[in-house]
Amino acid sequence: MTNTYLTIGSIWRLHHGDREIARLTVTGTDMPWTYAAVEALPGFEDFRRLFAEHEAALDGGDWEKAGDCFARIRGELTMTFPDGGRVAEFLLRVYDDGTAGWRWFDEPFAP
Repeated sequence: MTNTYLTIGSIWRLHHGDREIARLTVTGTDMPWTYAAVEALPGFEDFRRLFAEHEAALDGGDWEKAGDCFARIRGELTMTFPDGGRVAEFLLRVYDDGTAGWRWFDEPFAP
């Protein structure tokens, strides 16, 4: 991985199966977090509520529900780097204001 992935304007992609459902255009970083503007594509709306539930659980300190939401996000979505390579693992938060923040990892989490 190169630092060009973190360049403002770089586009990461969110997928459900083989369908691209969002483009995440990098707006900044505060390592280990990367931040972006979200361009919702067809299919993203199916997950907007899940991201909202995840945020509400985190904000309310409901770690069990937050973990359940994260497991659903992790189980149903994949992310790719700007060069098209698949991100092994990620923690993604999508906010109501059309922005996102995420961390990524080179190795999948243990099951």
